[in-house]
Amino acid sequence: MNKKLFIKNFQSFVKELESYVSNENLQWKIKGFIDTDKTIFPISNDTKLVSKIIELHIFPQIYKFAEENDFTLELPSSQNYYPDLTFIDKKDSNIKYAIDIKTTFIRDTKKYYCDFTLGSHGAYFTDRTSKKNIQYPYQEYKDHFVLGIVYKQANIKANETATYQLSDLERINSTIHSLKFFFIEKWKIASDKQGSGNTANIGGILFKASDMLNGNGIFKNKSEFDEYWMNYGKIKTQNSDGSYKTIKRLSDFRNFKKGNNKKL
Repeated sequence: MNKKLFIKNFQSFVKELESYVSNENLQWKIKGFIDTDKTIFPISNDTKLVSKIIELHIFPQIYKFAEENDFTLELPSSQNYYPDLTFIDKKDSNIKYAIDIKTTFIRDTKKYYCDFTLGSHGAYFTDRTSKKNIQYPYQEYKDHFVLGIVYKQANIKANETATYQLSDLERINSTIHSLKFFFIEKWKIASDKQGSGNTANIGGILFKASDMLNGNGIFKNKSEFDEYWMNYGKIKTQNSDGSYKTIKRLSDFRNFKKGNNKKL
């Protein structure tokens, strides 16, 4: 399947996911976890926990989408491998698409701002033939996408010390609500800054949840994104005043490409 059709089909699919994970009141359908005694334990709003459970919640639907569109779906063979999902065309195994699932809560309820980290710009990103920490070498993927999920946290936190029975299900508060899904090429929502501390993660742009499908990023195209992040922090230049700079901003990188900075 060509890229254009894959994007179209997946974007239609993510609209269905919103109703799949939420009830008519936009509350998350997941209320907790259950043991063999049929006792239900509510979950907290811990972001890592919520993200993982959302993934488990939607995986059956993602497998179904893959089958209906003649793709084989592969999960990473080792923990922390990129990407979260590898789609391989059943008719042509040379056609592979990488999808990372990124989940975050809305950080500003007035402006609806949210952001993501978008994966590593380390070994497998710079060496496109590398097999380190990646399911297939980066260059084997036709394109790289983000399945983004944003949500709001409930004002009333779940009582994590309580237990419930199945008959109590409707009384259990949902930890999150108003889940929104989007599917977009990774470079379109990438920033020119690292996403977290000293780790080699690509940061995402800060954007409004209502505007997330537009991909109003800072890079002109995918080629500029690739070239910038493959060289991030590796180019030192000398300015006209004799000062030195390591390029870690897109504006400086563009000046360097124009020949306005002298490379050391």
